[in-house]
Amino acid sequence: MGMLFSVGVGGGLGALARYYIAGWIQPAGAQFNWGIFIVNITGGLLMGLIVEASALKLNLSPELRSFLTVGILGGYTTFSTFSLDSALLLQKGQYGLAAAYMVGSVVLSIAALFAGLWIARVFYA
Repeated sequence: MGMLFSVGVGGGLGALARYYIAGWIQPAGAQFNWGIFIVNITGGLLMGLIVEASALKLNLSPELRSFLTVGILGGYTTFSTFSLDSALLLQKGQYGLAAAYMVGSVVLSIAALFAGLWIARVFYA
């Protein structure tokens, strides 16, 4: 029950963070969803930091690790919103913008995850 509670509370907090941060970043009237784009990249960075730091140095309980990764970051980053944004751009015929959004989101999110792994190794190895 502790694990379910950890993931559930973390998911709610992550979703709230996504909502506020994405809304804060997103310029009014912008065609490109900068808010979710930045959320996905920062989520990748944070996932890399948390996973690698906990593997190298931090002694996180399974509940805390799940709270942070599955809960908070699972609620914070969302590829369902990414998919919807991509589909809407494609439906509007904005193929170049859609391609930039899709490729940029995936490549930069993965690069950010590797950056998080590297940063954690520098500070915790």
